[in-house]
Amino acid sequence: MKKNTKILIAGLAVLAVAALMAGIWFTTRPETDKGVKEITVEVVHGDGTTKSFTYRTEAEYLGEVLLAEGLAEGEQGEYGLYIVTVDGEDAVYEEDGAYWALYQNGEYAVSGADTTPIQDGDVFQLAYTK
Repeated sequence: MKKNTKILIAGLAVLAVAALMAGIWFTTRPETDKGVKEITVEVVHGDGTTKSFTYRTEAEYLGEVLLAEGLAEGEQGEYGLYIVTVDGEDAVYEEDGAYWALYQNGEYAVSGADTTPIQDGDVFQLAYTK
């Protein structure tokens, strides 16, 4: 009987922790604007040249726009979308340490492209970085 009680208490504790974590995730998840938003994505290539793209979208997260518009390509990894190609240029970290850095409104993004929320008027930058 004591063994079943311990198992039941452990199971309830696991469920309580899972519910707490889900609550924290949903309450701290960044808000997005619903409806049509206009965003700008600036691409800084490896040679220093820049290109600017403006999109009107109903997407809530940047990764959706980048993939749908064909501006970026990448791979899904354990941390989300890993961007490999932007505007036709590859950044292959394994070859020379290059990667695409993501900035939102002039600040280094604190999340990956597929979890970075879009607000109307946002300016994003994808910069080839070594």
